[in-house]
Amino acid sequence: QVQLVESGGGWVQTGGSLRLSCAASGRTFSPYTMGWFRQAPGKEREFVALIEKSGGYTYNADSVKGRFTVSRDNAKNTVYLQMNSLKPEDTAVYYCAAKFGPGSATMARSIDYWGQGTQVTVSS
Repeated sequence: QVQLVESGGGWVQTGGSLRLSCAASGRTFSPYTMGWFRQAPGKEREFVALIEKSGGYTYNADSVKGRFTVSRDNAKNTVYLQMNSLKPEDTAVYYCAAKFGPGSATMARSIDYWGQGTQVTVSS
């Protein structure tokens, strides 16, 4: 089992920045591909960004490219999502996700573990 706890969400004005953190505990953190998803009211959970286990490869959804950066510190069992130039359409609950083994980590149904989520609200 892996437990994931997000922090860093909150309210920000358009153009502002937030940094989300996700602390992992339980099983060894480093073998997992880590990711971030988000879910707005009335919408499906959607992929935001992922980082593979060594941190050498990252991939972002088109909607956040150039604005969001995912990183990880395996020594601290923590993954981060730096969000810049935030827009009202970024408003959602953001979830940390962990996937072990092969397969795409961009699909919610492939995720092995989820955090409880943290709310991000961007006002216009």
